[in-house]
Amino acid sequence: MTGREIENLIKLLSRLPGLGPRSARRAVLQMLKKPETLMIPLADALHATAEVMTTCSVCGNIDVTDPCHICADQNRGTDIICVVEEVQDLWALERGASFKGKYHVLGGTLSPLDGVGPDDLKIDQLVNRVRENAVSEVILATNATVDGQTTAHYITERLIETGVKVTRLAHGVPVGGELDYLDDGTLAAALRSRSSV
Repeated sequence: MTGREIENLIKLLSRLPGLGPRSARRAVLQMLKKPETLMIPLADALHATAEVMTTCSVCGNIDVTDPCHICADQNRGTDIICVVEEVQDLWALERGASFKGKYHVLGGTLSPLDGVGPDDLKIDQLVNRVRENAVSEVILATNATVDGQTTAHYITERLIETGVKVTRLAHGVPVGGELDYLDDGTLAAALRSRSSV
């Protein structure tokens, strides 16, 4: 129906979350209709971002600088660390604009069935950050899934020896829910009503 290049673009776009083959085809068609104002600028932006993107050596966020803009922001509190599973969870919390501390991205959750253990996540780095800095509270913002709950429990056990206060997101986050799919108001309410573990 179309050339190999167009089909390849559709195939690549359909790999993105939320875009199946039909949605990808519609997106490509829209870009083809406006190559100068949509397709070429998008391709340039993708290339430019790929050239400069990096992972923050402090928190694990993806940004164009290391440390990331959040870690480098002197107006953010350094005494509270919010622990999230993945970068998209950090971005979801930032959309709510309720948290003014620092973050720590684990890179996933403990999942014995999938072969993911403590050494596969950035849990040791979190414990070291708490020990080496004047951290008064760690907020566990893992998803309310079985793996998220297991990971939160493990981290709580690891942090006991540091004496830091450990809290968990509370009301507003449904069991089985994922942070990236929640609205900003729900995330803000969950942060405000967190409780000790």
